[in-house]
Amino acid sequence: MAIYKLNSDSFFLLPETTFQSEKILERRDLQRLLRQQPEIVSPNTLIIAEEFGEWEDSRKRIDLLGLDKQARFVVIELKRDETGSHMELQAVRYASMVSTMTFEKVVEIYKEFLEQTGQQKDAREELLNFLEWDEPKKSEFASDVRIVLAAAEFSKELTTSVLWLNERDLDIRCVRLKPYKADHQILVDVQQVIPLPEAEEYQIRVREQTEQRREARRDEKDFTKYSFQNQTYNKRNLVLAVVKALLQKSPNLTSDSLDKLFPDEISVFRPIKEAEEIFQKNKIRRHFLDEEDIITTSDNQRVVVSNQWSKRKIDIFREAAGKMGFSISEIL
Repeated sequence: MAIYKLNSDSFFLLPETTFQSEKILERRDLQRLLRQQPEIVSPNTLIIAEEFGEWEDSRKRIDLLGLDKQARFVVIELKRDETGSHMELQAVRYASMVSTMTFEKVVEIYKEFLEQTGQQKDAREELLNFLEWDEPKKSEFASDVRIVLAAAEFSKELTTSVLWLNERDLDIRCVRLKPYKADHQILVDVQQVIPLPEAEEYQIRVREQTEQRREARRDEKDFTKYSFQNQTYNKRNLVLAVVKALLQKSPNLTSDSLDKLFPDEISVFRPIKEAEEIFQKNKIRRHFLDEEDIITTSDNQRVVVSNQWSKRKIDIFREAAGKMGFSISEIL
């Protein structure tokens, strides 16, 4: 790649330089500037933490941690001049570490970040405004983690690894920040090199189709039956039966307290209005929408139960139900 300065009578080739030779530091300069303008490497991203490392090994820290408009975490890792050896593996490790964080935990982290950067803002309100939500949506929050690697150069080994990982449904982007010198100014050529922008939308569609086929295959193969209160159920009907039994056992439960009984990893309920909107949009019944299956809580909120259950999530549900005193056994 070459960049030219256009004069009245010629093109003038701008010389390449390095951040190091220009005394531009990784953390003090590049990281600080990208913290303020994350759209340079990751559009539609809100930075919620810098040098994040709330785990046992405090030496491992994420350069910048953000959220995008789809409520996915964005792990941004920076390298000033190096080719980024092993940075993709490091970023994958970080992604796995943050993937289970809840919305309330993120509010705490973002609040600390706002205080550290001298911003007098309400963390919860800012997050909800950015996501365009009226209230937290546990079923949609942190559904995935994106990774952005930003460096002056990328080794062939790294790009090969990233391409391989992306083929296996990870979302990793490599953004090259190439500095050039023009008189006394530093120009930076910013290019997303993986995936190429024109191929990204196609790759997203392929990934979605692959996941849909994978889910369909899993559902087709799983004919497991469950015994609950002397009745036999499949996965989806088991969940509905347990929820109805729970409301009979504790009729004073509010919608909020009912939701908190189950772990954040699973989405058991959804307000009926949202569920109907999903049905109208996709023409797929992802919830029990028949009138006799609609749940009315003690605070007069009408919610519906999800009928989308993988083997892993039904096991989480069964464990939670067991803690409430319900006995569920798998029929072999």
